[in-house]
Order: sequence, then C-alpha cells, then structure tokens
Amino acid sequence: MTTSMDTTGLPHPANRIPLVGDVVGTSPATPVQDAMRQARELGPIFARQFFGNDVVFVSGADLVAEVADEDRFAKHVAPSLARIRAIAGDGLFTAFNEEPNWQKAHDILLPAFSLQSMRGYHPAMLEVANRLVASWDEHVDRRPVEVADDMTRLTLDTIGLTGFAFDFESFQRPDPHPFVQALVRGLAHAQAKARELPWIGPILNKGADEQFAKDASFLAGVVDDVIRERKESGDTSTDDMLGLMLNAPHPVDGTVLDDTNIRNQVITFLIAGHETTSGALSFALYYLLKNPTVLAKAQAEVDALWGDQENPQPTYEEVGKLRYVRQVLNEALRLWPTAAAFSREAIVDTTIGGHSIKKGQWVVVLAPMLHRDKVWGDNVEAFDPGRFDPEREKARPVHAFKPFGTGERACIGRQFALHEATLLLGMIIHRYRLLDTFDYQLKIKETLTLKPTGFRLDLARRTERVKPLAAAVSRRRPRRPGGPSRAPR
Repeated sequence: MTTSMDTTGLPHPANRIPLVGDVVGTSPATPVQDAMRQARELGPIFARQFFGNDVVFVSGADLVAEVADEDRFAKHVAPSLARIRAIAGDGLFTAFNEEPNWQKAHDILLPAFSLQSMRGYHPAMLEVANRLVASWDEHVDRRPVEVADDMTRLTLDTIGLTGFAFDFESFQRPDPHPFVQALVRGLAHAQAKARELPWIGPILNKGADEQFAKDASFLAGVVDDVIRERKESGDTSTDDMLGLMLNAPHPVDGTVLDDTNIRNQVITFLIAGHETTSGALSFALYYLLKNPTVLAKAQAEVDALWGDQENPQPTYEEVGKLRYVRQVLNEALRLWPTAAAFSREAIVDTTIGGHSIKKGQWVVVLAPMLHRDKVWGDNVEAFDPGRFDPEREKARPVHAFKPFGTGERACIGRQFALHEATLLLGMIIHRYRLLDTFDYQLKIKETLTLKPTGFRLDLARRTERVKPLAAAVSRRRPRRPGGPSRAPR
C-alpha cells in the first residue's frame, strides 16, 4: 500500500482544476508524449494530479540515479501495470515485491538467459527471421510492407517457439492467432481502464469489462493446455523456459513453481517478449530509412560479414560481430524506449533532488526524457548511433540509459531481445533497399508500449554490396610463378 506524496513546492502543469487535477492539455491517447512535453516545460522533476492522486515524474540523469539506488527504492507496480494482473497475475513483470513467486521464478529462470541457452535459442530465432524474409520477398517491387505489424508477427513467433515450443504461425495466417487477438484486446482494455473517469467509467464500459474477463479466461485456457501437453509428453528437459519452470527446482530451497504461476509467467513472457522488441525494430527501421548515411555504414558492416551471399544464415557468433547494428538499435531505444516509463517506490524516508519523500511513496521515471538529458550532448533529438561508441558510453553516467528498467526487477530478457533484434535487422539491411515512397512522418502509438503507427515502406533487392576486405585482397592476389591459380576464398 502506498501513501500520498506531498508535492507542495514541486512544479506542476498550469490550469490545475480542483478535484479533477491536471487534465487540461492532455490526451488519453498520448500520456507519455504529454508527460514529455510537460517535462520540457517544467524541468526534470514535476508533479501531476489526477482526481486527488499525485504522481511525480523524474527524468534528469542525476535524479534517476537516486531512484535507482536499491537501498532507497524498489520497483513499484503502478496502477496502469497493476491492471494487467488480471491477465498475468504475479508474473515477473506484474508481481508485487512482497509476493514470493517473483524471486522464486526469477531464480529458476535465470539459466534461461545464460550464454548456453542463448546459443540454443538462435536456430529458432533464425527460422522465424527467414519466415519474415520469405514474406518480404513477396512484397519486393510490388506492394509496401506494414512494418510494425510484421515486426510483431516475428517477435511473437520467436518467443513462442524459443520459450514454449508453441508456434503461432503468424506469417502463415491471414488474421492473427485467436490468442493474439484476445491478448491485444486485453492489453488495450487494461490501458483504457487507466484513463477511465471515476464513477462514470465502470457504468459506461460494462460491456468492455465483460469482454476483458472472457479474453483473460481464454488466454489462461490456451496456456494451461500448453502446460498440460508438455507434462503429458513426459518431457522433463530444461531446454527452454517452459521446461525450466516445470522441471527445474529452485537452486536454494528445491521447490518448484505451481501451475498457476507458470501460466502467469508464460503469459508475461509472451507479452513482454514481443511487444517491446517489435517496437524497437520498427523504430530502428524508421531511423535507418530517414538517415541514409547511417544505413550505409550499417550495410557496410553486414556486407563485411556476408558479402554477396544471396541468403546468409548468420551464426550466433556473427550476430555478436554486428556492433554498429547493435548501436543503431540502442540509439533507437534511446530516442523511443518502447517501455517508456517505470515506477519506483521509496523503501525508506528519503529525498529526491532535495525534495522530501516518505517511505511507500512512488515516482515515475520518464525514460524518453532521461535519454534526452544534457549528458547525451547538445543535439539530443538527432539520431546518432555514434553515441554508443565504447569510449562515449564509458564517459556517460551509468544510469543515463534505462530502456529495460533498473535494478533487480529490470527486464530479465534484455539480452534475448537484443540478440533477436540485431539478427533480424542485420538480415534485412543486407537483403533489401528501404524505400521511403510514402515520405512517412513518425507518429507514435501508445498502448502498453510505444510503436510507430501507419509505418509502411517499399522494398527493392540490393544488387551491389561492399565486398569484404579479405575477399577483395584474395581476388587481387597474383599467381605464383609456375604454380596453379588459387580460387578466391
């Protein structure tokens, strides 16, 4: 349970209305972008009020360093996130700190993201990436691709296959899988409830609430079937996330997760494992489309690995060599972190930026504005993957970049997501020319995460690539006198 914070003395938006609060100039569809605008006007710490509830936003790198202090703050499950508990229960993402299943599941699942496990996931990631390539090949010189939709298909199939041996077959279906339809409706409803007017909303939205209950029940039933089938198969391996949850005992007390919590974790990973990654890929492709110099540098990197190969099948080790492609992803996540905000709760009486805060009070870290703090330089709106050159990274404060949250409750699957995204982005820019036929202007859609909306692009096949240096040298090597000619390696 939290207490109300006395925000007296903190900046707040103008035109506050008694009882109602700070609703003037805000839209239910754009809460993050509205908060960003207010941060630009009011500074790196400010308060907003909504029907008597005070919320404090922080975005300065020095202030975020304070709330990242694990001795003073812990994760807070904000109301907008708590509403998803009707779908995900006490999963890793939505569990309250005092719920024992969070730490238990975290400890059991850590091996799922080890180096060995990541190598094991790579073939399935590559299989799904090839599905997207096959689909996009059908669009070349014919019709545009809907970027965010296809990135969602890719990431959902990937987490389904790698985590639970469940194939949504998203690229083989004209319409999304019924599970996906129920999940999308459920998440949209949970977010809409966060903007619901007190007293009136529950009456007006009774039908939507009933549909939400049906969707939550359907999601639970599908996952329960997956769990039951795995059990009945007699498979006791721990090769994927579901296997770990079913068969791996806790490393200390030897207990295992109960079926209800396993269901909650599966749904959690299906939500978090595809929503944020698909958004990150979509933003990265947008910025590559609009920054041809950056695109050329990234293509030179992939060409150096795969040259003229028509359909390269990257190895796990090769993905690790795509350092500049990874910087492109990081810079896209800097400008538009797809999980745009996270909340922290004071676990002791303390201060933030000199402002008193009591134990139990909570604040929201506004990641897009943190990533535009002055520590990032003068032109923070410019897309510059060079910000993630190793020497520049070392020079920045450690808490200046938070696309995956912070502390022990930070995203457990961040390396999984970045490997998957780097693999796919490398394959796309090696194979295609990205054509800005529609002169797309970025428009952000806000749901549980951030994504570009209405983002279409045309594709053409690349016909000229930068040759790898070693191959070029090999082709120029003169014959040895009297000896046989040597084929290029």
